[in-house]
This record gives sequence, structure tokens and C-alpha cells, in this order.
Amino acid sequence: MTSYFSLAMLGAFLPATMLAYQIIPRRARWVVLLAASYAFFWSISGALIVYLLAATVTIWLIGLGLSRLIQARAEALKEPGADRRAVKHWHQRRMKAVLALGILVNMGMLFSFKYVPFTARTLAPLATPLLAPFGITWPEHVAGIAAPIGISFYTLQAISYLVDVYRQRITADTNLGRLALYLAFFPQIMEGPICRYDQTAGVLMAGNPITAEGLSTGAVRICWGLAKQYLVANRVNMLVKAVFASSGSYGGGITLLAGALYTLQLYCDFSGTMDFVVGTGRIFGVRLPENFRQPFFSRTASEFWQRWHITLGLWLRDYVFYPVSLSTPVKHAGHAARKLLGNHMGSVAVSGIALLAVWFGNGLWHGAGGQYVLFGLYWFAVIWLGGFAEVLAQEWCPRLGIRRDGTVWRALQHVRTLGIVVVGEIIFRAPGGRAALKLLAEAVRNPSISSLFDGTVAKLGLSSADAVCLLIALAALLVVGLMRERGAWSAERLWRVSHLAPCLMCCALFFIVIIFGAYGTGYVPVDPMYASF
Repeated sequence: MTSYFSLAMLGAFLPATMLAYQIIPRRARWVVLLAASYAFFWSISGALIVYLLAATVTIWLIGLGLSRLIQARAEALKEPGADRRAVKHWHQRRMKAVLALGILVNMGMLFSFKYVPFTARTLAPLATPLLAPFGITWPEHVAGIAAPIGISFYTLQAISYLVDVYRQRITADTNLGRLALYLAFFPQIMEGPICRYDQTAGVLMAGNPITAEGLSTGAVRICWGLAKQYLVANRVNMLVKAVFASSGSYGGGITLLAGALYTLQLYCDFSGTMDFVVGTGRIFGVRLPENFRQPFFSRTASEFWQRWHITLGLWLRDYVFYPVSLSTPVKHAGHAARKLLGNHMGSVAVSGIALLAVWFGNGLWHGAGGQYVLFGLYWFAVIWLGGFAEVLAQEWCPRLGIRRDGTVWRALQHVRTLGIVVVGEIIFRAPGGRAALKLLAEAVRNPSISSLFDGTVAKLGLSSADAVCLLIALAALLVVGLMRERGAWSAERLWRVSHLAPCLMCCALFFIVIIFGAYGTGYVPVDPMYASF
């Protein structure tokens, strides 16, 4: 069941879970979801489930500890003659220490699984000469260990829970089962979306019955995700793998084509998985947050990231960007920058401090490798410099008579943003930092497009028939995206038009996948891409 679109998942696991969920009493349905979630986790990660259990128990206990400190502070403040400032300071220090402990424990587990080998390699040039005089050998090559599935996702959910308890946005949960289900709900644990406790914990426990509407609309989303996976993601997989394994052996035309196809592959795989996740949630009466909102319609780089992997962006905004921006040193830096550069330019300049923290964290969150660090730094530079460019555009476009709401300007913005995205994904997909630079250098040094028409593309696994199917599928994605952008298409809208319409849509999508999907001999299926991050 390493893929949500496997026969084991769609043909056995999900139907069995739905049946068990529906037939037992409502008050116990959460137990079915929790058991199914742990069974799913065990089927992929085996004994590594112990780390999920450890994270769950840890944040449960630390959340309760924070709650007791908050309650103790409130009672102390009620004491007659209490020094309110001293009481607040005393409890605040202990609350921060408890919160830090919870974050360190969970981040420590994540670091141990994902970043120890990368850290050892990165620090070797610095640590080796420093330790050599003491006869200590720095372990440059450290073997990695298998990580539990979804650790990057449930760790962020755990941290958001603790921080929200600390901020008193939510109350610490005394029910360990509810907290466990919040962290481990099987549709979302492998690839997200990254949910907040108050978004899903309560409704997961509610045991809402499976309804005809929920089943129909959920099934449409699942089938739509299935179509993205088999019509697009699987179809371009062989070419993408071959080109990125070559480290710049092909010309610029093939490299850019592979970058564009990888961008589409990543979108269709990840957003297709989100279709499964959201659709499955709908079946069980759970409204999970959307993770994509037509990202390729973006006009700027920052808008793209407001539409792509939305829940990760919101997490980084709330738990990294805002805390860094509101810290005392950054406030002082902002005051000085605004005095020196003016309000607009000064604000953009100082925002770079928080942006750097966000994008460095974003890059490393995806994986331990030089390409991910470069990916984060690339997007930091693009978005930060874009902020300066926006200030200049607001000032100079009216002076030059350029209409920023005109068709030409908007078209140029879309094209520019797509180009920025493709370059970023070439860096992201490369097997390492040096390989990423080599691929980009080859694309610039040898921009020839002749290899696109000399049969090389077919040799790399994308035949003319595949190309036709791919273009038709992309046209369909574009049409549906335009309709969704205008609010004219959704599974719920189909249900309102006719209760039979979702069923017909599911049948049509299923047969399209059977007839035109990329599977079987000659195709290499895509492994769940974001599950490895």
C-alpha cells in the first residue's frame, strides 16, 4: 500500500475500513479510523511505528504540562497582592522551557532519521582539521537509517499542536486517542496536508456517518487523482528519470523539457494524491484543507507558493516567518532599514531575514541534500528580489504608461513565473547540488533544441502516442483548472446538478484510465513522490 492508488488500497483496505466504520456505533467509529491508521502505518513502516507512538505520547504529556502551567499562572494571578509581572515572568520561562523540550524531542527524532548523514558530510571539511590534533576522527560517511513514513508531516503537526497550546489558541487534549488519530489519520499521514489540531481533531472523533453525497463527491476526487497519476505522472516518468540521471549529458532543449515535464509530474502526482486524501476525508465526513489552488495560473513567484503546497506555506508563515519577524532584533533592524531606505524598500529589505529562515527551512524540510538547500536559497532570492521589483514597478509603471492590469503585462507575468518554477524544479529534482548546477549550466551553454525533433525524446521513453495522450490530458487539466478558478467546477457542484452525475464522472474517468493510462509493460510507475520528503 505504498501508493494510495494501489489495488490493495482502493480494492481492499479503503472499502473494508468504510464498511467497518459504517456498521459500528457512532461513538466508537473513531476507533476504527485509528486502528486503520495504525494498520496502514504498520504495513509500510513496520516496527518504526514505535517512533510515531513516542511522538504521540510525548506531545500529549508536554501539552498537558503546558496546560497545567497555564492554569497555575491564572490561579497565581488571582492571589491577593500578587506581583503580576513577576508571576507572568516566572511561569512564562517555564512554559517556554517545556515547549522547547517538546519541539527538541520531536525535531530530534526527525533529525536523526533524515539529516545525520548529510550533516556529517557537510561539516567534515570544517570538523576534520579541528579534531585531528586531538586524535579524533570525524565520521564523514554515516549510514542513514530507514525513516517512518510521513515523519516530516506528523512532526510539523505535533509542533503546531504544542505551539498552539502554548499560545492558548487551543486547550491541551486529555484524550490520548483523539490526539493519536489527529496525528495518524491514514489518508493524510503519508503526504499531508499538514493540518492544525482545531481543523480535524474534533470532526475525526465525531463519527459522522458515510452519506451518499460524501461518498459520491469523495469518489469523484479520488478518480480525478487517479487520472492525474496514470495519464500524466506515470507517462513522463521514464524520460524524467533518464535525463536527471545524466547530469547534463543532454542539450539544453532536452533538459528544459525534462524540467517542464518533471514540474507537471510532481504536480499531478502530489495534487493527485491530495485528491485521494481530500476525497477519502469527504467519505468519512472530514473536510481536510486543500493543498493546491491552480498554481500554474500564478502571476508572481510568491503567488505560486500561496497556491502550491498551501498547508506547508501556512505552517512556515505562522510558526517561522511571524516569530522571526516579530523578534526584537528583527524589529530593531526593520526600524533602521526603514529610516535608511524608506518605508517600502526598508520593509522589503528586513523581511529578507524571516524569508531566509522560511526558505532555508523549506528546502531542508524536503530532504537532506545540496539540491534542497539550493532550491530553498533559489526561491528565497526570487521572492525577496521580487519584493524589491514590485516596489519599483508600482512607482515606475504609471510613469512609463504601462498598464499592469493589461493583457500583455499579465501574459508576460505568467510566462515569467512558469519559467521561474521550471528552473526551481530542475534544481529540486537533480540528484545533488553540483548536479543541479551542472544541469543548469548545460542548458545555458548548449541551448540547442534540435534534440527535441531528432528522435531523442522517443528513445527516452515518450513516444508520439504518449505525447498525444499527454497533450490531451494536459488540455483537460487546463480546462478543469480554468473552471475551478472561476468556481464553475467541483464535485459538490456535480452532485447539486444531478445525484447521478458524480457516478457517471467516476465511470468515465475510470475507463479513460483503463484505456489511455500509462501502466503495465513499458512504463515505470511513479513512487509516491512527497512521501519520501
